[in-house]
Amino acid sequence: MDWIDGILSVVLAPACASCGEVLERPTAGPVCSGCWRSIHSTPPPLVSRLGGHVDLAGAIGDHDGALRAIIHALKYEGRRSLARPLADLMRERGAAVLAGADGVVPVPLHASRRRARGFNQALDLARYLGPPVRNMLRRARATSTQTDLPAADRHRNVRDAFALKRTRVDGAPGIVVLVDDVCTTGATLDACAVVLKDAGVREVRALTAARVVALPR
Repeated sequence: MDWIDGILSVVLAPACASCGEVLERPTAGPVCSGCWRSIHSTPPPLVSRLGGHVDLAGAIGDHDGALRAIIHALKYEGRRSLARPLADLMRERGAAVLAGADGVVPVPLHASRRRARGFNQALDLARYLGPPVRNMLRRARATSTQTDLPAADRHRNVRDAFALKRTRVDGAPGIVVLVDDVCTTGATLDACAVVLKDAGVREVRALTAARVVALPR
């Protein structure tokens, strides 16, 4: 495998999706080992209460540096192979969030956005977290991208934007974990949690690859 990496590095000179340096081991994925090490070396954020209807929340780390670049590569450049190593880190650093969970619920995309992107990054992450994936939610209406909105408008933007896939849930799970790529203000996660709790879910937690919102420490 080393000789294949050597040939690929010389002939194709593929760049790391995070730092842009030439990959020494292209067959190991689109991100260099140095960038992965930089994420592993950062202290994990404490798992804590997010507020609103989310009972517990966690993330790999802050939405910055290599972690931010890797999530961008997954989400906007279609580097879907990054979902597994990101999920591995989420599972490691969010073990307390996943403990005892009856399932993980990916935050859904609206059908139009999913068609444009070709996949839902939250679902890709959820598949590798361990607990069974429960696609309990759907987007009831299209919304503006949260990234483009000031914090004060984000809760209004996603209010009533989510609904159950079915009108009722028989035997609703006791504990579920919402999964998404980034938590900024928590507005999207909270809107999803409202729907799930109305459906009879006792406890709703959230696990994201990164977080912008300052969780209590």
